[in-house]
Amino acid sequence: MTAPLAATRCDRTAAWAALQAHFAAEGEGFDVRQAFAADAADTSLGAKRFANFSQQAPHVFADLSKNLIDEQTESLLQTLAQQCGLEAQRDAMFAGEKINTTEQRAVMHFLLRQPAQQAGDQPQPWHEALAQVHSTLSAMLAYAEQVRADERITDVVNIGIGGSDLGPQMAVLALAEFSIPGKRFHFVSNVDGHELAGILSQLDAEKTLFLVASKTFTTTETMTNALSAKRWFEAQLGAAAAPKIARHFAALTTNVAAAQAFGISSTFGFWDWVGGRYSLMSAIGLPLAISIGAVGFKEFLAGAHAMDEHFRTAPAARNVPIRLGLLDVWYRNFHGFSSRSLAPYHSALQRLPAYLQQLEMESNGKRVDRTGAALPFDTAPVLWGEPGTNGQHAYFQMLHQGTDVVPVEFVAVKKATHSLLGHHDKLLANVLAQAQALMLGQVDAGGHRHFPGNRPSTFLLLDELTPASLGALIALQEHRVFVSGAIWGINSFDQWGVELGKMLAKDVEARLASGEVSGLDASTAGLLQKLRA
Repeated sequence: MTAPLAATRCDRTAAWAALQAHFAAEGEGFDVRQAFAADAADTSLGAKRFANFSQQAPHVFADLSKNLIDEQTESLLQTLAQQCGLEAQRDAMFAGEKINTTEQRAVMHFLLRQPAQQAGDQPQPWHEALAQVHSTLSAMLAYAEQVRADERITDVVNIGIGGSDLGPQMAVLALAEFSIPGKRFHFVSNVDGHELAGILSQLDAEKTLFLVASKTFTTTETMTNALSAKRWFEAQLGAAAAPKIARHFAALTTNVAAAQAFGISSTFGFWDWVGGRYSLMSAIGLPLAISIGAVGFKEFLAGAHAMDEHFRTAPAARNVPIRLGLLDVWYRNFHGFSSRSLAPYHSALQRLPAYLQQLEMESNGKRVDRTGAALPFDTAPVLWGEPGTNGQHAYFQMLHQGTDVVPVEFVAVKKATHSLLGHHDKLLANVLAQAQALMLGQVDAGGHRHFPGNRPSTFLLLDELTPASLGALIALQEHRVFVSGAIWGINSFDQWGVELGKMLAKDVEARLASGEVSGLDASTAGLLQKLRA
């Protein structure tokens, strides 16, 4: 199949031009309040707008009805998806084709949660890879259960960065309600030694397990922290340390030789078809597996797989990842909204904004298409946010009355697991009220009390925050990013922009030691000399 390479870029389609005309004629001045009012006036229709722009997907209910769209807009966006070959591109990914064209790699993170093939199943192109996935998964979960049963281990320290840190940290915090008692989980990513030193000061070497997460076992920040952790371990235990390294350190890496040279014997690998920001459900998820156990981790994978199947099989018009991805294109390229705010109304989801920042901005923060040609339109928005209700007392002022319109994505959970009276009703009342206030505004007031309203929001609702629902929510966001990237005609699965800073840092580090500034710009040279003084 050549669809991913031959797919038409969005701005070269007839649907793009039709959307531009529609936006100029109706979309730019669309008022969602009027749309709801018209809906209410026609009593024969009932709540048609809510019904049309909301739907249930696996574990996630999505309400898009407060967005600046109508049926004509969504129809034109669906036509755009057809003319860009979105479904063919999606099918190519699920077929294991090398849609990561700059690195000539398949993109198969969906295999990480694909059930094992049974006898009689039709062979798939990726059946050998799936067998490897389940072999590694079985070994990882067995190790996780071994650690869970080891009462001598009270602290687990994950040392990674980027996708090897953001995903596991987010998920362990999100599912703390399901965590094994008697074990604490710590995450170290920053090369700033203050972070590691602060955590080490809380630990007993005899009771600590370090997980070193680096695909190549060469990532500068991760290996700097890992070596410092090893030196601390050796200093704490003296001569007794060497034979205990293998018990107190494990590696999530493909570089088994380097891990063994480090003294690590327990290693769990993953594959070049798994990008770091898509790797949480691979061996990188070992901290989560230790926290919630093998059964919980399998439920996490099952939730994600259910969303994979929804994305793969549901008609585009009732496919939540497709609808969200197309809405992102509508806002970025037609309304010109440059950011989106994520507001999870559950304290356990406090790291979800940071996790999704990497997923979206590293995937789609690109200025060229798959052929390397410069794009004449904008791509990924800035994604940012903070849990509610804290955000209401911080940046929501700008959302309500600022000069920029920022679409907001609320994530709420219907059922609480605590028993404190009144808290959850207040939380849910606040998230509903904020979405309502953004839409309605306060237009009959003047001056400082005027709220323009008509500010869009999306509402994602989980019945409960469980391993399965979190897995589904993550897969939904992964596929939504795929959709917008496919429409824009970019490769969402490389990250060349990460590499330049790494390369320059090595040169600057050597200059900090030597003081050599020749060839540097005046600012860098001046700052370097200031730091050495």
